[in-house]
Amino acid sequence: MTKETTGLGTGLGTGLESGLDTGVEGSGDISVVDVGGTRLRRGIWSAERGVRDLVDGPSPSVRTHPGLPVRELRSRMVDALCAAVAPGASRAGVSFGAALDHRTGTVYASAPLWGAHAEPFDLLGALRAARPEVAWHLVNDVTAALLHAAAAPRRRTLRKLLLVTVSTGIACRTLDLRTGTVPVDDCGLQGEIGHLPAAIPATPVPTATPGAPAPDAVPAPLLPAKLRPVCDCGEPGHVAAYASGPGIRRLAGLMRARDGERWAASALGRAGEEAGFEGALREALDAGDATAEALLAAATEPLAAVLRTALCLDPELDEIVLTGGVVYGLGDHVRRALLTHLTRTGLYLTADRSPDWAARRVTASRPGEADPLIGAGIAAGGGLSGWWGREGGGAGSVVGRHMGGSHMGGPHMAGSHMGGPHMGGPHTADPHTADPHTGGPHTAGCPTDDGSPAVPAHATPGTTGPLPAGAPR
Repeated sequence: MTKETTGLGTGLGTGLESGLDTGVEGSGDISVVDVGGTRLRRGIWSAERGVRDLVDGPSPSVRTHPGLPVRELRSRMVDALCAAVAPGASRAGVSFGAALDHRTGTVYASAPLWGAHAEPFDLLGALRAARPEVAWHLVNDVTAALLHAAAAPRRRTLRKLLLVTVSTGIACRTLDLRTGTVPVDDCGLQGEIGHLPAAIPATPVPTATPGAPAPDAVPAPLLPAKLRPVCDCGEPGHVAAYASGPGIRRLAGLMRARDGERWAASALGRAGEEAGFEGALREALDAGDATAEALLAAATEPLAAVLRTALCLDPELDEIVLTGGVVYGLGDHVRRALLTHLTRTGLYLTADRSPDWAARRVTASRPGEADPLIGAGIAAGGGLSGWWGREGGGAGSVVGRHMGGSHMGGPHMAGSHMGGPHMGGPHTADPHTADPHTGGPHTAGCPTDDGSPAVPAHATPGTTGPLPAGAPR
């Protein structure tokens, strides 16, 4: 295990080899791009004004172009990224939804973008060759979202922050805020939890000490252990095959096939095929429908097992923040389902002596609080120290650190998360929509209420739509 400093380090992808303590540069615009399995967002970002001139369009992927070979999709991706950076721009921050080697900028794989294809692709090299005048800053989208989340002043005193995205794919990233480092393995990866084998108990067997009261009832598993849904990467039984947006949709189909009468009698069944699945699931959960609750419980159990293990192995994880399209689309239901699992089966002794141990650590981000587009700008601009420096950040800040050379892997946070319009939308959140917690839109170019970096500015009328000439249609 190695450590990837969030400073400039090797200078990979930064176009800079020195000047480690500049922080976020207060002047100069940065072209920013966020690439997901179905959507590609681009805009201009600066520390003072946030994101503006935002354009949202299709991403060249197996989801938007199912008949094209991967080689052609990759070529179109390079063209789209180059077209997304304005002529004359000197810096570009790219949040990219793929498993990346942070040391080389090589893409290993991305199930949402390229399906099961896993031939390495030197994306950073291709971008430099196509637009050599641009200083490209390539970061994985989960890393970018983590940067934005970590920039909130309230998190500056944390020891470690773990961000988990639940969307088209699932991945996580951990940042040590004391040192500004992200541990990576020998392949330059960290946090590919979506492709871990799912821990699903074959049968619910409640046990109790002889003579003790009977344990609480444990819900029966939704599916027999032998029925393992297939992940987008092609392997059966991965965590993402259950808990991602597409995974939840597949589980719903298996549940309907296994017990048609139960499904038909549920709120989901009564909604009918014509209803959008995502919206119907949210409404059913809001109404307390037992079938919808069972579906979400089965879908989130493998992810809860991963988080339980992470908290057991690393007690310095002060916060686990949930983000991504599924989290936003289903509201607090995902966090609640995870906490139910973690409360029912918690850490040995800790759960008994500190019953709220999980609830105090697992949080859900609001739209605009962990936006990879802003994280890409922070990365290309120099890192977190500029933000915290303006707020008087001291030894606990990530001072002089920079994520511009980071190429941490992970599936993307965006796209049509469950295959329908309700959770489709651009990436982890639509920066144009009203903040559901405040009842109104974030102020364009201004910090959020907690002082974190500005959320994207509202696009001017007509900016949402087709990408520039040369980008895939």
